[in-house]
Amino acid sequence: MSTPEPPKPKYKSFTYATGLTWIEGKIGTLVSDGKPALQISSPPEFKGNAGMWTPEDLLVGAVEMCQMLTFLALVQKQQLSLVSYKSSAKGTLEFIDGRYRFTHIIVIPSVVVEQPATEVDVQTLMREAHSRCLISNSITSVVEVNPSVTVQ
Repeated sequence: MSTPEPPKPKYKSFTYATGLTWIEGKIGTLVSDGKPALQISSPPEFKGNAGMWTPEDLLVGAVEMCQMLTFLALVQKQQLSLVSYKSSAKGTLEFIDGRYRFTHIIVIPSVVVEQPATEVDVQTLMREAHSRCLISNSITSVVEVNPSVTVQ
């Protein structure tokens, strides 16, 4: 007699909505309920305006934010004592097969934790955060995470 399999969890679906209004040239305003508006443009290399958020900035930033927020959730769950988290990220946009696409995004977190947490603990959670990051899982670019860890 076989043991019946436990029921699989039911996962919720979520919807996120934005709105975009063209202002002039290559400038628009991006909005979402309850959030500050963002002035957006194409990057200067695509005849847009300097000093404004671009889709390219927001994509690289979304990968970086997702890595941090997923890592923070795991740190909280494991009850590690996090002192600080900072990161930088760079995305490489290349012309491949007749179109531009991001081919590689690298996120470089710098994490400080207190003992009894170890560098191995942090590296393990960083890898898990990377594998669970919904933004990285939603794009075709290679996403690399190279953290530096300090234990106090």
